[in-house]
Amino acid sequence: MFTHTFLGTNDIDQSRTFYTAVMGALGHATAVPLPHGTAFPSANGALVVAKPANGEQHTVSNGHTLGFKATDSSVVDAFHAAGLANGGTCEGEPGVRVNSPGQQYGAYLRDPDGNKICAFAPNPGA
Repeated sequence: MFTHTFLGTNDIDQSRTFYTAVMGALGHATAVPLPHGTAFPSANGALVVAKPANGEQHTVSNGHTLGFKATDSSVVDAFHAAGLANGGTCEGEPGVRVNSPGQQYGAYLRDPDGNKICAFAPNPGA
């Protein structure tokens, strides 16, 4: 669906630690260090977390959420736990989201730079 997604950071080391943990929990363990950030490639695209190309400070996009696909609820739980253990903050505990299509199981985090991310899997009770 996409070639890549880019999230800004003001702290490369902190973002690398956070995203290495949460992407690893989702099964994307390859982290490619870049001079200005980190890339997490997959067969379907890549996530790049790096300093903005214009040299200005990163700021959070209001209303933006980046969603990751998880295979099942245990992976969503691991994603959320990895994020909290590596500098993230909870933006929504793991659980069934009744307003999502198919009432999926999901969890939300804010990364150390304030970007909102989530992971969703099929509803375990469906």
